[in-house]
Amino acid sequence: MRKVILSLSILALSAGAVAAKPKLRDVPRIDDAVFDVAVADRIRKKCPSINPRVVKAYALYRETRKHARSLGYTDDEIEAYGDSDAEKARMRAKGEAYLRAQGVVAGDAQSYCAVGRKEIQKASRIGSLLKEK
Repeated sequence: MRKVILSLSILALSAGAVAAKPKLRDVPRIDDAVFDVAVADRIRKKCPSINPRVVKAYALYRETRKHARSLGYTDDEIEAYGDSDAEKARMRAKGEAYLRAQGVVAGDAQSYCAVGRKEIQKASRIGSLLKEK
């Protein structure tokens, strides 16, 4: 009986630990990587003289996904985060605010290009996902 109680206690504690896992949006390493990809993607779509570094973006995707798995997130949880319309809208708003703060003017492709070139020159993670044509 004592073993059964001990086993149930351990099971309850481990279930509590799984339930206590934060949302992926609250894991800075993951959310920051998604943010950087989103901003780089926005820049490359708006600036005609900047292309994406697809291999770098894919490597970051794989690294971020691997990290999420190492924290105990399932593939389904990772997919749900990536496919969530609410998360996409949140990331879009966050990215647009960042770009505005960097001097981007909506509808002005050259302002996106200027920010993209600045990110490339800084060798930021956003810049590492971009290249000039």
